[in-house]
Formats: sequence, structure tokens, C-alpha cells
Amino acid sequence: MRDKSRSLLPIIVVALGAMITVFLQSYMSGVMSDSIESSANFTTGHVKVMTRVYSENISQLPNDMALIGVDSLMRNLRKQFPEMTWTERIQFGGLLDAPDSRGQTRSQGNVTGMGVRLLKSNEEIDRMNLRTNLVSGKFPARPGEILLSDQLFHKMNLRLGDKVTLISSGMYGDMAMYNFYVSGTLHFGINVLDRGMIIADLEDVRTALGMENATGEILGFFTGKRYEDETAVETSNTFNKQYAGTKDKFAPVMLPLRDMNNMGFFVAYDNQVQKIIILVFIIAMSIVLWNAGLIGGLRRYGEFGLRLAIGESKHEIYRTLVAESLLTGIVGSVIGVAFGLLISYFMEKYGIDTKEIMKDSTFLLPTVLRSHITVTTYYIGFIPGVFSTVIGAMLAGIGIYKRQTANLFKELES
Repeated sequence: MRDKSRSLLPIIVVALGAMITVFLQSYMSGVMSDSIESSANFTTGHVKVMTRVYSENISQLPNDMALIGVDSLMRNLRKQFPEMTWTERIQFGGLLDAPDSRGQTRSQGNVTGMGVRLLKSNEEIDRMNLRTNLVSGKFPARPGEILLSDQLFHKMNLRLGDKVTLISSGMYGDMAMYNFYVSGTLHFGINVLDRGMIIADLEDVRTALGMENATGEILGFFTGKRYEDETAVETSNTFNKQYAGTKDKFAPVMLPLRDMNNMGFFVAYDNQVQKIIILVFIIAMSIVLWNAGLIGGLRRYGEFGLRLAIGESKHEIYRTLVAESLLTGIVGSVIGVAFGLLISYFMEKYGIDTKEIMKDSTFLLPTVLRSHITVTTYYIGFIPGVFSTVIGAMLAGIGIYKRQTANLFKELES
């Protein structure tokens, strides 16, 4: 303890390494998890139910292949999987027409739309984080009101309360035309959505597209939990077994998030990122501590010579060197993990707002970057902190066996 080069300095090095490991793990876990959750909340759900033929052509938003008899299907899903929250959505495309005072077209815009439950419930508004995206106006308070992206709103020279007409394709392939009134505008910060996104109440979209008791998709979310890949896959397999024997192309099928929108890469990366962080820091810290051990070992050759002179064996010296490093690693790791958790906690609570940086993003990513403290966060710092310290000491201690006892005695005498 009196020799700071053997205690204080190694503990500081280990603490810094453990702290950085803990913070990076929580940060990467938070960013990747939030990215997955953003995509889930807005488009995919943790799992999604649709018809088989719809799933094969999902990029085309084929509402002529939608689910029918939804009320019965929803009851079955809630009964079979009560641990999940289920909600219906309809995605569609079309043309939005804005008439002038004489009823003639004054502006038009291509739109991508979504029908969600906006009236009598705030669940979808909160899930899709629409409150923070509201730029002007208000959320629909009665049937027939609609939300537009702010960019489309100004491009079409609209004002709040203006009447617009949606021209789209109905569930039976016919042309659908329906009038809405603009109640508010949204800014998502994502080019794909800001160019032409409209959001309306689910029942209005059903009426507009002739989809009574039908929906394009049913999204399922784990109640109070983030996406869990194994659970989602298991849930999907359990549901799909019920319809495994039917050849009906309109039979419902459930897909986990990983099988939609190329999200498999994000899920796989999220699962592997912790292993990558641990491996990198074990290698890096082992090299640092190896060098520190070599430098410390050079200063201790006199000590080693004295210990050999009084009858202590090289094996005993080596074991005590490793034991010292183990103690140093544990103490440094405890300190580093404590500080890493503290930093991660503040990062999770307050986050970093990147709205301005990501305003031209083409990906559906969270604008506030936060860390996420998991069970792994509490122990991950000990892996490089302890193992790297011990490995570094073991590598440095090899020099004890390479030195001749006579040379150690000479160094002691000098």
C-alpha cells in the first residue's frame, strides 16, 4: 500500500477501463434498443399479424389483402397472449387534393398515410411520440380531422381547418375519395416521413377505404418491456402453428420484428455488441497492464532477489504477484463500475438531444440518445477490470522465471 506504483496507479488504470466499459455498454445498449423501439412503435410492433399474402407484398401496402373479421381475431389474440398489448393499424398511400373556394384543385401532393386510434385514447399518440412532433394545431378531437406533416402542409399552402380530399384505393380495388379537415401538423425530422405523411383516426380510414371490421395490420407490444427477440420469435411460432395446416392465402400470420424492414441486422448487432465491447477492452487493458506490470517488475527485481535469498521460490513470488493484481483488479473494478453506473444513470435520465444534427436523417432513429442500464451493466466492468489485470500480471511475471537468481542477487547488492 505504501508503494503507489503498485497500488494507486494500477487501481486508477483499472477503474478508468471499467468505467469506460460500463458506460459504453449502457450507451450502446440504450441507442440500439431505442432505435429498435422507435421502429417498433412506429411501423413494425414487437410482432405483427397480417395475412400471408399481405406479408409477401408488405412494401406495397396491399389493403385489398387485409385482415377481415378483426373483432374476433383481436379477442383471440388478447385471450391467447394477455401479456401483450394489441392495436390495429392501416397503412395506405394516395393523393391528397386541396380545393379552392370554387371546389377546383389548387394543390396536390403524394402521401403515405396511417390510420391509428387517435380519438378516445392517447395510447397510440404516446407510443408514437407524436406530442413532441406536433408543430401547430391540435390532435383530432372529432371524426374527419387529420394530421399532416408540416412540410407537406406548407408545400400545399394549407391553413389549419382547411378541407382536403384523400384519393386512394379501397379494399376492393375501387377508387376511394374522402374529405378530411386539417387539425394539426407534425415534424418528424425524417425526410421520408416529412415529405408527405398523414395520420388519421383508424375509424375514419376504415370508412374512407371501405374496410369495415378490417385492418391491414395488427401490432403487438410487450407490456412494460422492451423488445425481446427470443420471446417475440416464440410468440410468433406459437401463433403460426394454429394455421400451419391451412392453404388459405388470407390466413393470418405473425412475424417478429427481426423479420420485418431489415431489422434482423439491428437485432443481431444489439445481441453481439456487448461481446465486442468486452473483447476489445480485455485486449486493450491487457496490453496496458502488461506494460505497467513490466515497468513495475523492473523496479522490483531487488525485492525479488531478497525474497529468493531468504528461501522463497519463484513460484511463490509469481503467485503473490498474481494475487496482488487480483486484489488491485477487484478494487479498481468496484470503483470504476460505481462511477460508470453513475454516468450511465444521468445519461439515461437526461440523454443528449441530437434533433438538430439528425434533422435530415433518412432513418427512423430516436432524436434523444440515452443509455440503458441492464443487468449486464452491473457486472460487465469486472470482466476486463479483473481478467485484464490478472492476465497483464501473469504476462509480466513471466520475467521472474527468465531471470537468473545470481543476477537478482547482484542487483540487490548494487
